[in-house]
Amino acid sequence: MNIFGIVGWKNSGKTTLVAGLVTELKSRGFAVSTVKHAHHAFDLDQPGRDSYKHREAGAQEVLISSGKRWALMHELQGEKEQTLNDLLAKMTPVDLVLIEGFKTAPHPKIECHRSVSEMPLVSKTNDTIVAVAHDIDVDTGGLISLDLNNVKDIADFVVMQTGIDT
Repeated sequence: MNIFGIVGWKNSGKTTLVAGLVTELKSRGFAVSTVKHAHHAFDLDQPGRDSYKHREAGAQEVLISSGKRWALMHELQGEKEQTLNDLLAKMTPVDLVLIEGFKTAPHPKIECHRSVSEMPLVSKTNDTIVAVAHDIDVDTGGLISLDLNNVKDIADFVVMQTGIDT
């Protein structure tokens, strides 16, 4: 599968850009999936729900299914965190997987940078970043500069970089 990443500091516009890219690329006929890395414990279900009770009771995996979607939750229970490649191997093949986070993985990435960020560019120390999408004037260090608010142009860039074609 073709993969392409979106990285940046908290509140840099990553999730908004990923959602916009999914919509834009799907409108062009591409099958797109996403992977989101979370830096903290997270819950998909809520206390009191049956699936939550199953997991809290110690189930290694809980699969929830309905007529609209299904989700598989796997409790690591002391295992090491899965690598990006391990996670991608579990996914149904599509034209493109957009990856939010996983800054240190070797795939190509766009860095998001917004005016509200006071953090330095990640790309200064990460050579897997091939472009910076920003909403302010910023020194990209020679990397391709993209308008963070122009999803169509960023989608064109991702298509060109990955070589996906319908």
